[in-house]
Amino acid sequence: MSGDRGAGQDADAGPDGNSAYGRKAFKRSKAHFADRITADGRDGWPVESGRYRLVVSRACPWASRALVSRRLLGLEDAVSLAVADPIQDDRGWRFTLDPDGRDPVLGIRFLSEAYDRRESGHPGGVSVPAVVDVPSGKLVTNDYQQITLDFATEWTALHRDGAPDLYPEALRDEIDEVMEDVYEDVNNGVYRAGFATGQEEYEAACAGVFRRLELVAGRLERQRYLVGDTITEADIRLFTTLVRFDGVYHGHFKCNRWKLAEHPVLWAYARDLYQTPGFGDTVDFDHIKRHYYRVHTGINPVGIVPIGPDLSGWLTPHHREELGGRPFGDGTPPGPVPSGEEVPAAGRP
Repeated sequence: MSGDRGAGQDADAGPDGNSAYGRKAFKRSKAHFADRITADGRDGWPVESGRYRLVVSRACPWASRALVSRRLLGLEDAVSLAVADPIQDDRGWRFTLDPDGRDPVLGIRFLSEAYDRRESGHPGGVSVPAVVDVPSGKLVTNDYQQITLDFATEWTALHRDGAPDLYPEALRDEIDEVMEDVYEDVNNGVYRAGFATGQEEYEAACAGVFRRLELVAGRLERQRYLVGDTITEADIRLFTTLVRFDGVYHGHFKCNRWKLAEHPVLWAYARDLYQTPGFGDTVDFDHIKRHYYRVHTGINPVGIVPIGPDLSGWLTPHHREELGGRPFGDGTPPGPVPSGEEVPAAGRP
């Protein structure tokens, strides 16, 4: 999610700083800072417990991927967490949820300060998720596509006992194929629909969203998870869009052919994941709704945040266990949410 709110910018365009609201078509560019934190430190950033801080907004679907991955893998002690205010001002993502409006570890008021320490005058906006090097205060990466893959494959020495394999080598080709289709038509498709500036553009994007969702539902009708019989990176990436669907994308982005709660397969699948430790305990529905409806003034100029939908359905039985599957493979669920990282009551069903 870009934190740039300048003219023609979408404050929620994703980690690219290059939205296209008000232009011919929505376009998401690649992350500008694509360094990787690896076991061998080949980019100059070795895996090291306590060295890095993950900066997120709980409103952002791209940042939510990192939140879920970090929980499932048990990296909470290795990578500290900073949560930005869901409402940005003209300076972008800010730490007004913290005492004195300053991140207690990095000592900064705005995420942009870490970006500027890395590269003054950098192109694009300031986005989350972002990983910051604590000793130097510099941004390391805002590559939202790679951060979670590296959590799964490069940080293994620091995974908790019983951590699942979220990117199993034998299934990577299939996982990549599924994720690519879901990204193009669903993760990014809802944005293309929501920020369309012409009827044909909107209708094409919206049709793509629902066409892909029906294809995905076909897979999920006969198996509990997208690839294999355990949770993988593919499930994380689909979940973070589905959990925002009825509250934001259905109305705010006009993806309203049907609601998630009206689709028996996808609604059950989303509830199954939400009720799985590591998923729902990272979701803040209050942050999600307030961000989209208050920040996207081009779409919702009055800034009214809707009171619905009813969230109680997220906790109802889903019966997906009847399909079999092992959520964590040979591993175990993550432990309790660390103190201080709990989602406030206002953001939960």
